[in-house]
Amino acid sequence: MKFSMQSYQNTVEQKMLEARLFNKEKTSLNLQEKILLKEEIKDKLRVMNASIICHYYVDGIVQDLAIESGGIVADSLEMARYGQRSSADILIVAGVKFMGETAKILSPQKKVFMVNNMATCSLDVGCSFDDFNEFCDNNPSRTVLVYANTSASIKARSDWTVTSSCAIDIVEYLASKKLPLIFAPDKHLGNYIKKMTGADILNWEGHCVVHDEFKSFELKKLSKNMPEAEILVHPEAPNSVIELADCVGSTSQLLKYSKQSKCKTFIVATDNGLIHAMKKSSPKKSFIEAPTAGNGATCKSCAHCPWMEMNDLKGVLNALGGNAEEIIVQNETSEKAMKSITKMLNFTR
Repeated sequence: MKFSMQSYQNTVEQKMLEARLFNKEKTSLNLQEKILLKEEIKDKLRVMNASIICHYYVDGIVQDLAIESGGIVADSLEMARYGQRSSADILIVAGVKFMGETAKILSPQKKVFMVNNMATCSLDVGCSFDDFNEFCDNNPSRTVLVYANTSASIKARSDWTVTSSCAIDIVEYLASKKLPLIFAPDKHLGNYIKKMTGADILNWEGHCVVHDEFKSFELKKLSKNMPEAEILVHPEAPNSVIELADCVGSTSQLLKYSKQSKCKTFIVATDNGLIHAMKKSSPKKSFIEAPTAGNGATCKSCAHCPWMEMNDLKGVLNALGGNAEEIIVQNETSEKAMKSITKMLNFTR
């Protein structure tokens, strides 16, 4: 495989720097300005028959706007389902690029716009088509599974698309058929799936810049000081962190667990954007970010994706005002990716 880890890290760091600069230069709004802007957006959404599809990791005020305007806040799987069944003519995706591409693939007749076209994902960046195609060609006997956090072209090269909420069930099904697998791009999620299912999995060596930074040593110290707290971990985190968890799951699964648990305090090892939904669902409970840095460590993401942070109210308004580039997926790519995504959607019905 030609792919260079150093090249990958350099590319991701450059894109993270661009995102940080964008976020640093954003003009902050006071409360009254936010209220007025939200009302203006709601009016445009109604007039244009548009709907917001929002991920749990974006800013809380955008999440609230999505709900208040009749849209959805969800994980990747439910975002995909919602866009397909929505009666809206226009979909505004508050998240990162692969989510917009998936919405377009599933709803080719609709116009799809990103809140910010620069918003990407380190997992997507670290899995280029040429490198991944070569990787698959070198392992032709393996069924190819890819995480939703990939480009349309990678999904088109795969046999199945999965999300963190359904990956274990799908892999258990494929493992029952004795199929050897490729899993890409998140190595931590791939290792977790392999551990939970016993499947024969060959991993791509990517990782999420947010989840990769959670530190088990620091988490142990925090947990020792808060023995009453339960630890919630996303499976994109390293195994040393996962081993400390009371619950491991996707964003929607962690949210559901936090609602149903009798525990009153939680340490959350995923993007801190999810804590907004957790607090709204369980206002009498406490949620603490898991540590991403400690002695001898410096965080880069600090528990929040810089690309998710690029989604703001002004971006939503710009997308509705024709100032955003429409998401376009080439027909051949879309048709191939549709097969992979549809397998997942049919399996999880």
